[in-house]
Amino acid sequence: MDATKKRFAFIDLYRGWALLFMIETHIFNAMLQPELSTSAWFKYLTFINGLVAPSFLFISGFAFTIASQRKLDAFREYKFDFWRQLGRIALIWLIGYSLRLPYLSIQKMLHKASPEEILPFLSVDVLHCIAFGLLLMFILRLFIKSDVIYNSILVAVTFISFMFAPLVYKIDFTQYMPLPLANYFNEQHGSLFPLFPWLGFMLSGSVISYFYMLFKNRNEEAKFLKVALGSGIACMLVGAFVLWFPLDMLDYISKIVPNQFFFLMRLGIVLVLLISLRYYEISRDTKKSFVLEVGRESLLVYWLHLQVIYRKLWQGTTLYSIVGQRFDFLQCILASIALAGLMVLSAMLWTRIKKRYKLFSQIATVAMVSIVIIVFFLK
Repeated sequence: MDATKKRFAFIDLYRGWALLFMIETHIFNAMLQPELSTSAWFKYLTFINGLVAPSFLFISGFAFTIASQRKLDAFREYKFDFWRQLGRIALIWLIGYSLRLPYLSIQKMLHKASPEEILPFLSVDVLHCIAFGLLLMFILRLFIKSDVIYNSILVAVTFISFMFAPLVYKIDFTQYMPLPLANYFNEQHGSLFPLFPWLGFMLSGSVISYFYMLFKNRNEEAKFLKVALGSGIACMLVGAFVLWFPLDMLDYISKIVPNQFFFLMRLGIVLVLLISLRYYEISRDTKKSFVLEVGRESLLVYWLHLQVIYRKLWQGTTLYSIVGQRFDFLQCILASIALAGLMVLSAMLWTRIKKRYKLFSQIATVAMVSIVIIVFFLK
């Protein structure tokens, strides 16, 4: 069987684990007592949690390349797969903006929402970055048939995204374009994951995925895994050396914001984690892992866990406002496990519904999205 037609468990495992740690990250950020955030252990936890976003972006690019290989002809002939891919990109973008809606009503947003409420809605989060990256790769694949040229362009854009980020961060783009567009370039107006430098993680995932499939189809996967693992470790060590070694020049470099070596180190860690999960998949039976369920329903889990924490559901209150920042370490861990468990059950349930009632699940998804859009514009 063609390798492009196989679903690789290590991709879903990676995405699943990234989402589970994302849940823990959001719980700790929302509910941990402020004084505990100054503890030494919290610095290590922050470092680990800081790997979630690059992991999620990287694996999104990695998965796109593998999934799109067998669909390129359908894309270029504007068949069903073309429109389904466009629809998925639009849905990711729509969900990204919907998560920060101050009101589920365009009238209230226009006439009632304050500037402080509108700013978060216009900020760029990880889903916006993913949607942009998917659209960019999708358009490039439509018109560029040469794999060499296509991947060369991705490498060039990745280099630009990483290397020019410090320069881009100093520019106030609202002087040249509207705020919703300016937010895609840097963090000056509240964006969390602008294209500089975060898009680089996604595109690098796509490029590495291409080489992975190239070696795998030649029956040289083992060779690729060794080279990729060594490369990841090298990136980790170089980044850590520059950022942490106490030399004046290196200290100066480490203070550049955003720092290229900061992202090089994380790219190395992300790559090492990916290869480690592939080795794990090879050595163990992963077919029954609950993490796979989370990875396969990543968009649902991403959206749903944020709704549970932040959406106004109970007389205008949220779980975040009810709990506040009053939990200690153990309480945050227990809350993370509880919410993660709920998300696993939700993912498992939705997976079974899709398998048994495929047409119903598709219609229900379209109907739900359509109803929310109609309510937003008519309410």
